[in-house]
Amino acid sequence: MEPRSTPESDAAALGEAPVGPLPEADTDVLIIGYGPVGAAFACLLGSHGVRTLVIEKALDILPLPRAISLDSDALRILQLVGLDASSFATVRIPYVRMVSPFFGEFARVDTSGTSDGFPMLVTFHQPDLERALRAKAAQHASVTICCPAELIGLCEEGQRVRATIRGADGQTHTVSAGYAVGADGAASLVRSSIGESFSGRTYQEWLVVDARDVPSPIDHVEFICDYRRPTPHMVAPGGRQRWEFMLQPGEVRAEMEREDTVRTLLAPWSGVQQVTIDRSAVYRFHARTCGCFQKGRIFVAGDAAHVTPPFVGQGLVAGLRDVANLSWKLALVVKGLADASILDSYDRERRPHARQMIDLARGMGFLVAPPGRATSFFVHAGLRLASAFPLTRRWIASATAAKPATRFRAGLFVAGKSGARLARGTWLPQGLLRGAHGTYQLSDQVLGPGLTCVGFGRAPEPYIGTNVADAWRARGGTMVQIQACGEPHQNTGGPAYEDVDRTFSRYVRSGWLAVVRPDGVLLHDGPLRAASRVLRESLSLLDRYAARSS
Repeated sequence: MEPRSTPESDAAALGEAPVGPLPEADTDVLIIGYGPVGAAFACLLGSHGVRTLVIEKALDILPLPRAISLDSDALRILQLVGLDASSFATVRIPYVRMVSPFFGEFARVDTSGTSDGFPMLVTFHQPDLERALRAKAAQHASVTICCPAELIGLCEEGQRVRATIRGADGQTHTVSAGYAVGADGAASLVRSSIGESFSGRTYQEWLVVDARDVPSPIDHVEFICDYRRPTPHMVAPGGRQRWEFMLQPGEVRAEMEREDTVRTLLAPWSGVQQVTIDRSAVYRFHARTCGCFQKGRIFVAGDAAHVTPPFVGQGLVAGLRDVANLSWKLALVVKGLADASILDSYDRERRPHARQMIDLARGMGFLVAPPGRATSFFVHAGLRLASAFPLTRRWIASATAAKPATRFRAGLFVAGKSGARLARGTWLPQGLLRGAHGTYQLSDQVLGPGLTCVGFGRAPEPYIGTNVADAWRARGGTMVQIQACGEPHQNTGGPAYEDVDRTFSRYVRSGWLAVVRPDGVLLHDGPLRAASRVLRESLSLLDRYAARSS
């Protein structure tokens, strides 16, 4: 199967993929699902040159907003994908307020700051993001998109995965792939094909309303935590506002989606007739995860692996974390640069963190939609009281205090504590760097899409034996020097950058070495004088992960 030509790439970027027949095909990775998670996955694999086939049963992008919020983690991953601030519109959220029918505003979270170079919280319009992701995917020659094409069956046969697909011509076709990834949503056929259950909790139904031309729009996010009708409300790009109304017992979908019902619910904010309603739809929220994100050569990601209630805006974010974690591992394995055992670390790293985020969302849901008047009163009173004390008020106001950090308890990193203020198995902080010619870049852009050895204060290469350095480069590894702000360069033999905003000087001293994975996670670190040992241990982990992690 040949990659897209230019006219077809333009069509794919607009969500209008060609409808030609699906030929018999062979590929390295098959992605089932071309929503934002599948599209981001295709971009990341494409950046590594991995032959990737994406199938999607829908012809076009659904032109309606669904996911609406992204945090700094998601924006950092989208930077890795290749998107920047100009790729799609966002609205920066300065704060999130929680309002009680008894006490008024009882808590406020400050989201006005930045983390790792990005706003802590933004809202966006999902069709815009999907168009940007599809446009980026179309730029990769190794990525082929087929829409509409529907998965009929999937099984593992020896060292391959065989997929049966119904193409646009109505005929069934067979695709052979080295690996398959299901990004096909909560009703995932891929998840069913590997026999994974989807356990968890189902919530009450909610009416989601997106509207424009609101007379008195807000510029933030608010949760009306009224036990009778909990209502999250937020701003979105394009002059949009979103409301989510929890249905009460006896209310049914058909009645709640009627325009007159929707306008009545919006009346306290906008009057009845002024607004333009883009969408009103009833959804049932879920908190679910499958027991394992992998079976052999078949993986699940995004909503196919876990579904998060929307109360902390982590649904799509979790899916983006999945693909950032898995894509580079698949790329190394497909290229023969790492043992296939490293793929086992995907479930080991991602599933516990996804569950933590689901638990956080469930806890937030308890605050937003407390079960009854008495519970509402005492829970909100407790938070209001806690906000009266400076220490607890600062904790409540912190946008990062309650959110689980991307830090793995076990996985593809060398066990043990860092001798610096870094933590192996967590993201290396991102800072602003200045290059030799005065150009400024965020550090993830400097480190690039491969394995990176970072020398702090000094160039790492003089401390690394020739054989080890050759082995490192054979894996696609690179070396970079980051110098403290204002200090003269030392031992500069390769790319050198200045830590202009002093991000790294808060964590490491001169003479330290860090080995960074393509997803920005710290794999290993140590003093520069031990650089050869640190790199040998890092490379060894890529070859014998299963034995070392058992």
